[in-house]
Amino acid sequence: GPYSGDFWSRSTLTGDGGGFRNTMAEKGVTLDVEFTQIGQGVVSGGLDTGWEYQGRGQITLNVDTQKMGLWPGGFLTMVAEGNYGENVNLAAGTVLGAVNLSANFPSAGKTQFVLPHLYYTQFFSEYAGVILGKLDLTSGDANAFAHGKGDTQFFNAAFNLNPVTYVTTPPSTLGAGLIVLPTKDQKEWVAAAMVYDPFGQADTPGFDTLFANGAVVAGETRLTTHFFDLTGHQLVGGIYSTANYTSLDQPLLNLIIPSLPVGESSYSWAVYYNFDQYLYQPEKNVDRGLGLFGRFGASDGVANPVKYFYSIGLGGKGLIPGRPLDKFGIGYFYGDASDARVLSRLNFHDPQGFEAYYNIAVTPWAQLTPDIQ
Repeated sequence: GPYSGDFWSRSTLTGDGGGFRNTMAEKGVTLDVEFTQIGQGVVSGGLDTGWEYQGRGQITLNVDTQKMGLWPGGFLTMVAEGNYGENVNLAAGTVLGAVNLSANFPSAGKTQFVLPHLYYTQFFSEYAGVILGKLDLTSGDANAFAHGKGDTQFFNAAFNLNPVTYVTTPPSTLGAGLIVLPTKDQKEWVAAAMVYDPFGQADTPGFDTLFANGAVVAGETRLTTHFFDLTGHQLVGGIYSTANYTSLDQPLLNLIIPSLPVGESSYSWAVYYNFDQYLYQPEKNVDRGLGLFGRFGASDGVANPVKYFYSIGLGGKGLIPGRPLDKFGIGYFYGDASDARVLSRLNFHDPQGFEAYYNIAVTPWAQLTPDIQ
């Protein structure tokens, strides 16, 4: 079963519990716990130097109704998440990508343990289904070499999610959507169209304020490619929000002096693209080798301080003989700041950054990651 094996080879620290976890997985119920600990320091530059320690835990319950003998195509997901400690995101002084994305979940700047995600997915055929509930929007903008919550690959937020989506896409919010699998295989081609609340919070249900200040409509599709018999992915997405946001294209004094009117933008939009492409794979269709990844994004530049975004990098998985689970990545990002008046008066420069990491698989369930940014 998926949880079987000895201490050094099994997928989880606690194993299969005498066969109980494997039996429950066969019946459609899995319960998994992840724990991330990050010790990180600003050694030069930034607003301050020094080191901090921060941790985040996540408990995920998945239920498959068909395997439970109930009805086909139903999947319930519940996620409990909490963090503690201190991070160096403010000390680093970055304006685009938090150097420790993991510290921003379930909510940035808060020490808490909450239930940020509870959603249900129901497929009506092999081609289509619906999803609704308190959604996990960090699962979007997926990339084989640069994606996650800052816990499995890059630490920096700018390498995990496209920054042009930050304004319109809360990580946890109420919403619903349509999922389409044109080839029946989610690994080959998936498309989604969603509507969600623009200001969802991880620590509140959100029903009392649902769509009280507009709504967000978003669409995304990800296609698996096989150029030259090497695996890759192409992803495109778009977002449009009808919420009211503070306009950045107004005099700075309007935001400072209380008696002056604060201008608002009645919408915000963003489009984004990412790709990953293996350049070398020792085995066909196996997720190992060396590859290239990149992102591009564009926004309205009025409610959103990032007008354009670009990133590029290399990623590798299992390249060293005898180390099939090790991963590494190196990347560079650049943000083209909006030329709106507020940012011009603040002398807001185009942000850029670099990061390199190597993820050492001590066991399948324990990884150690040196990282530099």
